[in-house]
Amino acid sequence: MEQSMTKLERRMFIATLLTGTFSMSISQSALSTAYPAFMNTFGINSATVSWLTTGFMLVMTLMIPVSPWLLHNVPFKRLFQIIEATFAIGTLICVWAPSFSMLMIGRLMEAMAVGIIFPSYQAVMLSITPKDDRGSAMGIAGLVMDSALAVGPIISGIILTWSSWQSLFIFFFIVSVLVLLVSIRTIKSVMPIEPTRLDWQSVMLSASFPIMLYALTLFTKTDVTHVVAWGMLFLGMLMAAFFVKRELRLPKPMLQLRVFKYKNFTKSVFMTGFSYVGLIVTTILMPLYFQEYLHVSPLISGLALVPAAVLLSFLNPLSGKMLDRYGARVVSSIGMSLIAVGFTCMAIFAGHMQLIIAMLLAMMTEAGNAFVMMPSVTAGANAIPEDWVSDGTAVTTTARQLFGSAGVMLATTVLAQSQNVTHSLGSSFQVTYGLFALIGIIGLGLALTLPNIKRKQA
Repeated sequence: MEQSMTKLERRMFIATLLTGTFSMSISQSALSTAYPAFMNTFGINSATVSWLTTGFMLVMTLMIPVSPWLLHNVPFKRLFQIIEATFAIGTLICVWAPSFSMLMIGRLMEAMAVGIIFPSYQAVMLSITPKDDRGSAMGIAGLVMDSALAVGPIISGIILTWSSWQSLFIFFFIVSVLVLLVSIRTIKSVMPIEPTRLDWQSVMLSASFPIMLYALTLFTKTDVTHVVAWGMLFLGMLMAAFFVKRELRLPKPMLQLRVFKYKNFTKSVFMTGFSYVGLIVTTILMPLYFQEYLHVSPLISGLALVPAAVLLSFLNPLSGKMLDRYGARVVSSIGMSLIAVGFTCMAIFAGHMQLIIAMLLAMMTEAGNAFVMMPSVTAGANAIPEDWVSDGTAVTTTARQLFGSAGVMLATTVLAQSQNVTHSLGSSFQVTYGLFALIGIIGLGLALTLPNIKRKQA
């Protein structure tokens, strides 16, 4: 049953929801800094340790399509507490882990929690906020989605500088327990309950998404033949086709894919995907450029992205307010313009950029993400019926993960292949940045087709 809240209760509800989600979001990107420590502790190689991230992404993507069913079948207060408890238990296992296998089990439990909370928190935020104010609310929520990706390595770097890798998990465990305790008073069951039986065939077929995600990661690995990668991708696409057919046939599907019949929702999914590609490619390519081409230390490389992360955090609430006032077309066009111009300048000047210029251009592309990501999610939610919002956010989140993996695959493949052709590291970066500048331009063209709403009265 949906519960009404006072203004103070609503603020406390949102603060608890976003704090819990933010701490879990950071865990998604925080472990890469600790890879060398894991390798030394457990005596494993880089390919094995990378499963802490790869396996996390796969399980997370598997859980995302199930989240709408959970939202409509489990009271949200209970669901949120189960999510936090699962994350806390998984994190505690990671702290204790005597072997890499146990560390992996704990990590996958964390991934289950993150996979459910990512689309759920967006659906809840959209459901409890009037349409005219959704931009501002989701601008604040954007701090969770965008900033956590950039902040994760920074926080882990600080903790690991002064302590062991176990301290990183202890930090996440303490935060999750505190959030769980606070949620007893602040979280309410705000989503309507519509009990349905979980369709296990749909759950099995939804594994197509992590399979496709895994196939895309295989293309970036030199020790795996492309035949295997293409085979996995074909299997994933075949299962996805059966999944789509089944969901469209069922009167009450696990995931409502009829959201795609709304053109503006479909456009918003692509806009969110393009902006996420811009963000994740920036966070991956720029450290490589800093270290391999500008020859700075890993510490300086990490710190060089701090201004971009800070700017991203600052602009998210501003972009949300602009969305409420000026509409999706204006705000998204600004964002895609910044992404396109940023990557274009990188492509032109990559051969002779100084560190400060590279930092400014990274700030430009990440700033563009702030004007596209959550505004597009909000515009998409506004384009579909209210009772489909949770399905819409799950679809968008799944698509974003697939777009992000495809972006990483393209970036690493083009960078390597162009270097083989040009035999110049600077030229290979220019070609790679040029490709994503083109994607930014395509995104700008799409943004210009979005509808614009009447200016909200102040």
